[in-house]
Amino acid sequence: MTTARTARTVVAAALAAGLTVTALAAPALAAAPAPAPAKTGHAATQAALRAAVDAGVPGAVAQARVDGRSWTGTAGERGGDDRYRVGSITKTFAATVLLQLQAEGRIDLDDPVEKWLPGLVRGNGHDGRKITVRQLLNHTSGVYSYTEDPAFQEKVFGPGFLEHRYDTWKPRELVAVATGHAPDFAPGTSWKYSNTNFVLAGLVIEKVTGRPYGKAVENRIVKPLKLRATSVPGTRTTVPQPSSRAYSTLVPDAGAPVHDVTELNPSLAHAAGEMISDSADLQTFYRALLKGRLLPKAEMRELTATVPVSPQYPDFRYGLGISWQKLSCGTEVWGHGGGIHGSVSEAYTTRDGRHSLAANINADWTGDTQAVVEAEFCGTLPAKK
Repeated sequence: MTTARTARTVVAAALAAGLTVTALAAPALAAAPAPAPAKTGHAATQAALRAAVDAGVPGAVAQARVDGRSWTGTAGERGGDDRYRVGSITKTFAATVLLQLQAEGRIDLDDPVEKWLPGLVRGNGHDGRKITVRQLLNHTSGVYSYTEDPAFQEKVFGPGFLEHRYDTWKPRELVAVATGHAPDFAPGTSWKYSNTNFVLAGLVIEKVTGRPYGKAVENRIVKPLKLRATSVPGTRTTVPQPSSRAYSTLVPDAGAPVHDVTELNPSLAHAAGEMISDSADLQTFYRALLKGRLLPKAEMRELTATVPVSPQYPDFRYGLGISWQKLSCGTEVWGHGGGIHGSVSEAYTTRDGRHSLAANINADWTGDTQAVVEAEFCGTLPAKK
C-alpha cells in the first residue's frame, strides 16, 4: 500500500488509477533498462541504489546472498540492518499459511469462500459461493480491491492520511468497502490484483485456526525460521529499531511537499500488506519457501502453479501469493514486491535459493526498485537519464 507513485511500478491493470499506486502494490513490472556492461560483484546493485537516491529517494538498502555469501549495500539515509514496512510481501506469508493448513487437511483451497466466511462476500454482484480460496490467492477472484475506492484513497493515501493515519480499520470494514462496488469480472475468467483478496485470505486463516492470522504467521513461519526482525504489527503504529524514516508526497506530484509517514496504523492493510521485516529475514523466508522447507511437495506445486497476468507481460506470472518473472538477461526469479506509505520493497530468489535479494527504498514518489532487481540478478547498470 502507499500513496502516490507512477504506474510504472505496478502491473498496468493491477491497481486503480488515482492516488494508490504502490499501495499494497503488485510486484514492479517496469520495462527493463537497456543492458549495460556491469562491473563484477554487486557493483551494478550499488549503482542502482545510488541512482534511486540521485532521483530523490532519501535512502535505499539492498542485501543479496549468493551461494551462502552475503553482501549489503546502502545509499542515503538507510542502514544495512534497517527494518521497514514490506507491504504486499505480506501476501506470500499469508498464502504459505493457507497452504500449510491445506497440507494438514484443515482446508481445501478449492473450498468456496462462503464455506469459511458465510455471507461476507455479497453485494453488487459479489458472491462468495462462486469464489474459491485459491482464486483469492492468485487474484483470479474478480473481487474489487478496496484500495481502489476513491473515498478510501483520499482518506488513507491522499492528504486525508495526515488526519487519519492512526485510525483502526477492521478487516470486515475493508471488505465492505470492496463489496460496495461491482466485481471486476466473473470468478476465474481473468486476472486483476486485488488487496481485498488477501484481507479475505487472512480472515479465512482466522476462521480455520480460531486465532488472529498474524499469530499463525508468527508460529508457523517467523518463529521456526528465527526471523527476529519480522513482525505482524496489528495496530502498532511504529517501526521497531533499527529503522529510518519513511516519506511520501501523498499526491501524484513529485514536486509536492514531502511528509514523514513513518507512523501509521497498519490495520488499513491487514493480511494484504501490514508486515515489517528487514532484508536478511526476507531472504531467509523466500529461500526457505522455494527450497521446500515450509511446504510439502504437493503444496509447493500449487504455490508455483502460475497464471498469466496480461498478454503485455508474458515474462511475468502469478502463483499463490508469489510471482514469477523472467528478467532481461533470462534469469528467472520468484518473490514479491510491496509498497505502503513511504516504503517500497522487492524480495526475490532463484528457484534453487542460491541467489536471493531483498531491497527497500523509503520513498513512494520516485526511485526504481525493479532496476535494483535487474542490477543484482543480471548485472545491469541503471540507465542514465
